[in-house]
Amino acid sequence: MNAQTSKHILVVGAGVAGLVAAIRLLKQGFRVSIYEKNNQVGGRLHRLDTQGFKFDMGPTIVMMPEIYREIFEYSGVNPDDYIPMTLLDPLYQLHFPDGTEFTVSSNLTKLIPTLEKFSPEDTEGYLRYLSDIYGRYRLARKSFLDRAFNRLTDVVNPMTLFKTLQLRTFNTAYQSISKFVKNEKLRQALSFQTLYIGLSPFAGPSIYTVIPMIELLYGIWYIKGGLYTFAQALERRFKEMGGVLHLNTSVDEIILEQKTAKAIRIGQQRIDADAVLVNADFPYAVEHLIKDDDLRKPYTQKKITKMKYSSSAINVYLGMKKKYAMPVHQIRYGKEFKKNIIELDQGQMPTDPAFYMYSPSQVDGSVAPPNQELVYLLIPVPNLINNATTYTDKFVEKYIDQVLSRIETVPGFEDFKSNILFKHFQTPATWKTNFNLNHGATFGLKPILTQSNFFRPQSKALPIKNLYFAGSSTHPGAGIPIVMLSAKIVAEVIQKDFNK
Repeated sequence: MNAQTSKHILVVGAGVAGLVAAIRLLKQGFRVSIYEKNNQVGGRLHRLDTQGFKFDMGPTIVMMPEIYREIFEYSGVNPDDYIPMTLLDPLYQLHFPDGTEFTVSSNLTKLIPTLEKFSPEDTEGYLRYLSDIYGRYRLARKSFLDRAFNRLTDVVNPMTLFKTLQLRTFNTAYQSISKFVKNEKLRQALSFQTLYIGLSPFAGPSIYTVIPMIELLYGIWYIKGGLYTFAQALERRFKEMGGVLHLNTSVDEIILEQKTAKAIRIGQQRIDADAVLVNADFPYAVEHLIKDDDLRKPYTQKKITKMKYSSSAINVYLGMKKKYAMPVHQIRYGKEFKKNIIELDQGQMPTDPAFYMYSPSQVDGSVAPPNQELVYLLIPVPNLINNATTYTDKFVEKYIDQVLSRIETVPGFEDFKSNILFKHFQTPATWKTNFNLNHGATFGLKPILTQSNFFRPQSKALPIKNLYFAGSSTHPGAGIPIVMLSAKIVAEVIQKDFNK
């Protein structure tokens, strides 16, 4: 019998990081109970199931499939029995306002001729970019992404400082890409991906150019039933291993005694624990679940207020009366890419927004009724810090209609609006309310240089014994594969603490 068998861990929040960490802790011999405020697991990886349509409401892109598979392998089962995956080809299409299209494939025999249409020189630069960023990715994965920085000596040592310099993170993603390719469209094709984590490519550290490299070298995958199938599979595995899940149960407080996490409070009920793992978004959790500001240090109320938050999104869920031919994933740029991003980064509503379209029913008949289409739109917009009163239903409907009208200018989509059978949307305000995200910042804390790696909240962000954190606002950051690394780190830290 493991030494941990009698130890009971309470997890606040059933987001991806909470579920993955819980499965790891069960495998290590702990008892684990999860308390989730919503009526389904997954956190921002949510599902809307209506009129025969099954909408992924948050993330939709599956990258780094080995990380998705690893948690099931670690727990002792075959991932193919839980998350059947297929590789998409093409990965996605990019559409520029002058009518140029760029179909991105992870198949080199398809990608190279497409690149050569831009220029042989830029094709060479594109390949040099892949080689350069692959080396930096291997370094980042080994030295930063897979490890915790909970002690000063984890940060202040010659090796860590040397590895930090090797990463060359001090220029922006766009600047880094511009060293390799000169064509503006190719630069945009390799820089928009920072928006996946709510960050401007003109302001974000250059290490985030790793995202398009991961897409190209490891592919973009599709999980049958949509990405929410992954959340359901984690829930299933958690319960199979003996975990206890409480849905529709909001945690009101983490009870601290002598700087030690002792219990959680739900209404008037106290539930004791040996440790508490918080998967609620870090800024919200510190502000609302820890009642004494002195115990929040170094993340006091004042500090949390001053931290920088990611952009947000308007997400639109459309059930269509008829089929439309389109790729599963596509990006449609506005007329001025840089202006669009700068407006977004400065807290202004983009006047001509770029947007993302997702249609899983192109490859999966289970997510929409026969002869109908599921279309998901994501429009990056500012969070609520400077726009607290902006997102009225009237304003959002008008803003969405602007995007729908642009879709109708695409050949074959002239009747798009008239064929909408069902429409639902989420705004920064609903992201804030439904998922406890400060300022409706969809991706949590902005991953700028001063809020990345050892500058980001860690698994033991507060000097409180037996209190731990995981999720997109903690190290190493946002995005499903990355929050799964956060879960792996925190589970390893908890195991070490209880094995002392």
